[in-house]
Amino acid sequence: MNKKRLSLRARIIINMVLLVLVASVLIAAVTIYQYREEAKDYHKERLERKEKAIRQSIDFVIRETTYPKTTDKIPLIFKDEIFDIDAIHNLQINLYDLNGRLLKSSKRTILRDSTEAFLDPIILKTLANTVDHRYVVKNKEAGQTFQSSYTYITDEKFKTLAILNLPYLENDDFLNKELKEFLMRLAYAYLVLIFVAIVFAYFISKFITKSLRTISDKMNETRLEKRNKKIQIESTSEEIEALVNAYNSMIDELEASAVVLATNEREQAWREMAKQVAHEIKNPLTPMRLTVQSFQRKFDPQDENIHQKVNEYSNTLIEQIDTMSSIASAFSNFAKMPAQKSENLNVVNIVKLALDIFNEHYIEFYPETEEIIAKFDRTQLIRVVTNLVKNGIQAIPEDFENPKIKVSVVNEGDNVSIIIEDNGSGIAEDTKAKIFEPKFTTKSSGMGLGLAMVKNIVETYNGSITFTSQLEKGTTFKVTFPKE
Repeated sequence: MNKKRLSLRARIIINMVLLVLVASVLIAAVTIYQYREEAKDYHKERLERKEKAIRQSIDFVIRETTYPKTTDKIPLIFKDEIFDIDAIHNLQINLYDLNGRLLKSSKRTILRDSTEAFLDPIILKTLANTVDHRYVVKNKEAGQTFQSSYTYITDEKFKTLAILNLPYLENDDFLNKELKEFLMRLAYAYLVLIFVAIVFAYFISKFITKSLRTISDKMNETRLEKRNKKIQIESTSEEIEALVNAYNSMIDELEASAVVLATNEREQAWREMAKQVAHEIKNPLTPMRLTVQSFQRKFDPQDENIHQKVNEYSNTLIEQIDTMSSIASAFSNFAKMPAQKSENLNVVNIVKLALDIFNEHYIEFYPETEEIIAKFDRTQLIRVVTNLVKNGIQAIPEDFENPKIKVSVVNEGDNVSIIIEDNGSGIAEDTKAKIFEPKFTTKSSGMGLGLAMVKNIVETYNGSITFTSQLEKGTTFKVTFPKE
């Protein structure tokens, strides 16, 4: 069964039932876990209580005995008393000497498969090395779980006389019965709840899909070339009403703009495309011109790094030429801009490469780290940086005494940000709202497409561009986009 082909009503019912089933399974799992933890704590505390009480009885016997209080006299000291203590506390008692040999047991018949005559050396070693000289061993035998605690018995002067062993059987019959009864009651409750969920989901889905079907039918009938009717639905939810109002508003706007759109759409599209392409071709020319001037000014045949510098200048020119070539090729295919590509880039290196084409000495670069990897188009990222830096250069007056442009690349969790700060003339308040609009410019030359293009590129990669500015103090642009 393909869930994508299911109707909305079926999906609502199935999801409601699944929600109840998942909740029931989770509650049952938590309940079983809780019961097991309680049983574990109960047996642990019960063994500790019995051990404490038995030790008190043993200490009393040792205090009152007339026999010498030595290890070899333990069988005589507890000749009959060990059975009395067993009868009082209903727990088998085994006494071993310090070498692990059985001295006395309250079990009258000692079977080899149940009571060992000698303790395991590991038990003796562990008991001696523990801080409180207490060791508990847990094992399973014949489907039942046993705990055996081992502690030292001492006299009044805290001299160790023997090792006390208490075998304890964990009987969970009562807790298991109680758990089984609770799970049965929970199952009955959730069966009723599933039935209620199905009925509830049926009526809710019927109410929702009725309105949605009406809206869907009207939308399918909508045509640009004819007059469309508005949707009229009564007694619906707030969300459906908002959807209907949005559709009716769209119909009004559609009718108002249909005639204008038909006459101006093609002409305007080609006009804007021509301006955009002209601006895109002009962008690489400025870096190319700056690169050639820099090469001409700094060329020194005697420089030992002349070949490396020639390669860097050549790579920069080739990259910009490739950009122009891609623009021209794309424009020939119905005037499209270069296709957006997503490739893993070291943003720090790309920004540094974009800054290398500028000759201004006051441009400073501050990367947070040497490597910040993100997915972006290499050519588009260079275009973003060069446009913003060029705007910063143009915003600084020529006679300014201390010009400065600071470019930073910072890591912000799942995002990377490029910050370009200048101390130029700033942006006036009345022009801030229009700064990213196409064809808007405050310069005497240019078509005003640079920032609009930057905004379009950044938003294509689910990023954002913001700025802050103060007159005569400067402007800061911040470009942020996700790494993935």
